[in-house]
Amino acid sequence: MPKIELTTLISAPVERVFDLARSIDLHMASTSHTGERAVAGVTSGLLGRGEQVTWRAKHFGIWHHLTSRITEYDRPLHFRDSMVRGSFRRLDHDHYFEPADSSGTQTLMRDVFDFTSPLGLFGVVADRLLLIRHFRALLIRRNQAIKETAESELARS
Repeated sequence: MPKIELTTLISAPVERVFDLARSIDLHMASTSHTGERAVAGVTSGLLGRGEQVTWRAKHFGIWHHLTSRITEYDRPLHFRDSMVRGSFRRLDHDHYFEPADSSGTQTLMRDVFDFTSPLGLFGVVADRLLLIRHFRALLIRRNQAIKETAESELARS
């Protein structure tokens, strides 16, 4: 069961970062290189408690569909999206947010992304050779988009 953990320091209030992390529109912009689109459920705006979205994206030359639901929600500190339908046996993505300074202008965003691939031993091999690196790169790219958007919005306000 692979687990990817990332931490990103963002110069913006925790509420802004939390909302950007659950933005369908920002997610699609940050994954545009995969052709990722929200095709069912909530397809724009912000995901909330109990809501779900179906994504369509091309990874490794194959189109995939994955439906996830917000299964835990504690604004602005944490939410979890969990796969309810898709290619994996299990996939959970926890998003944690905490103020990083006393003035409330810095946020520490932490991702815990863990999954179980199908296909037994073949899945384990795919995890080690491809999937862990692929998902880590996607998360880093997505977190950079959240950071840039949060900090640029802060500069405008």
